[in-house]
Amino acid sequence: MSDAQSLQNLESRVAFQEAAIDQLSDALARQELELDKMSRMIHHLTQRIKELSEGHVLNDNNPPPPHY
Repeated sequence: MSDAQSLQNLESRVAFQEAAIDQLSDALARQELELDKMSRMIHHLTQRIKELSEGHVLNDNNPPPPHY
């Protein structure tokens, strides 16, 4: 294998690795956003469950059913 071919192979490998790193970076960024969203959702749901277990109902503008 000539030096030119070796250099071309190395450049090809580096380009492939750079593309793979970019894809992994993008996937990681998406996962971080999704994790943050889920963490906020879990916090909200935990608060809501706590409020409901204490007998507080938020955003309930409806009158009680007639059988109450």
